[in-house]
Amino acid sequence: MFLVRSLFRMSSHNPLMRLEQRAAEADQIIEYLKQQIQLLKEKAIVQASVREEKKLMVENAKLKSDIEELKKVLLEKEKGRGVRDIPMPSGEAGVECSSQPIPPHPSGQSSSASTAAVQSTPPKDESKKKKPEKKGEKKQAVPTQDAVSVDASRLDLRVGRIITAEKHPDADTLYVEQVDVGEASPRTVVSGLVNQVPVDQMQNRMAVLLCNLKPVKMRGVMSQAMVMCASSPDKAEILDPPAGAVPGDRITFQGFPGEPDKELNPKKKVWEQIKPDLLTDSQCVATYKGAAFEVTGKGVCKAQTMANSEIH
Repeated sequence: MFLVRSLFRMSSHNPLMRLEQRAAEADQIIEYLKQQIQLLKEKAIVQASVREEKKLMVENAKLKSDIEELKKVLLEKEKGRGVRDIPMPSGEAGVECSSQPIPPHPSGQSSSASTAAVQSTPPKDESKKKKPEKKGEKKQAVPTQDAVSVDASRLDLRVGRIITAEKHPDADTLYVEQVDVGEASPRTVVSGLVNQVPVDQMQNRMAVLLCNLKPVKMRGVMSQAMVMCASSPDKAEILDPPAGAVPGDRITFQGFPGEPDKELNPKKKVWEQIKPDLLTDSQCVATYKGAAFEVTGKGVCKAQTMANSEIH
């Protein structure tokens, strides 16, 4: 009876054991499959990272190339403006173009937006660098007339011929003259010489004219130049050009080689600063700081009798 029971138990346990074995095998298979799936996922992530890395490396290389092109364009433009020896930033000092991939955006968005933002940065950086370079760059500034030394070379003094002179219709002490100074048409000049020079001595005579004063109305008549005279409180003599001088010949001064202003600016008081140094010497020669009023190759300008006198 005991043997029967034992056999019965064995026969009844065998199917159960087989089922348990199969269940254990199934669990092992499932665990294996899970591991394989995990490995596949990790492999896919690695492959995606490699592809992203390659893509970003290509984009970074293109970005670096674009930056170099921008540098060249900036350099050419600056050279065109006359700026030389521009210190251009290197790739290391400017925008770093590393071969390391740019990490993906935390939000999971495509890296193209981030790359586009980086690509837009270099031109801004270049423009920021460009401004201080322009401010700090030492250029050869062209001096303006007002920055030039104030001396007699800035006066447009010419030989002229007074063609006619007559009294001003509205002023007893003024002459109105027509003067040839080597231009297409005569200039009208108003001079307060009625009480110093007789009208007959004003006709068809040579003189020295200051031609770049700003034209000014004198009792209703526009005066376009000034007759230069040696003068004192009670006397005046028109300066005589040298023999052989013709209308339009320029008066120059040895040691003062500058060019005359187109027109003297009244606000800068150029004429007022020069005038005190215009004098005749002991030989009646008109001078500026000792340098004679000279027509090159023809001689010097003189007063008739007035030595050591002011010139106006």
